[in-house]
Amino acid sequence: MIVFDLRCAGEHVFEAWFASSTAYDDQRARKLIACPVCGDTTIEKAVMAPNVSAKANARTPAPPVDVKVALRALAAAQRKVLEGSRWVGKDFAAQARAMHDGAQPHETIHGQATITEAKALVDDGVAVAALPLPIVPPEQSN
Repeated sequence: MIVFDLRCAGEHVFEAWFASSTAYDDQRARKLIACPVCGDTTIEKAVMAPNVSAKANARTPAPPVDVKVALRALAAAQRKVLEGSRWVGKDFAAQARAMHDGAQPHETIHGQATITEAKALVDDGVAVAALPLPIVPPEQSN
């Protein structure tokens, strides 16, 4: 198999796979290749960047990721973001909506919402974001 970057007369560039260069030439001549954007069948090869692999012994392996360190850093970042935020528990959706509608003063809050509640908030343009890590509600802390 061989991959070519192709371009139509409308200057749309796209990628296509062929069994061989001969297969590409045959399909192009018979107008079997069409631009996926505009459907044009006047197709030419576009300039491609070569895919040259480094020697196997010259590759530098990616450094190992220490998951525990990464999670601790993420948890610390989340704690910092939540500084000054008020826990509202399961009343999150109602309070976020009230602030959005102007019925309650704006403040930074965090709490719990069901998937349905969260989707409804987003659909209504209420600015919310999921936390990357779960938190322990204040009433469950030691």
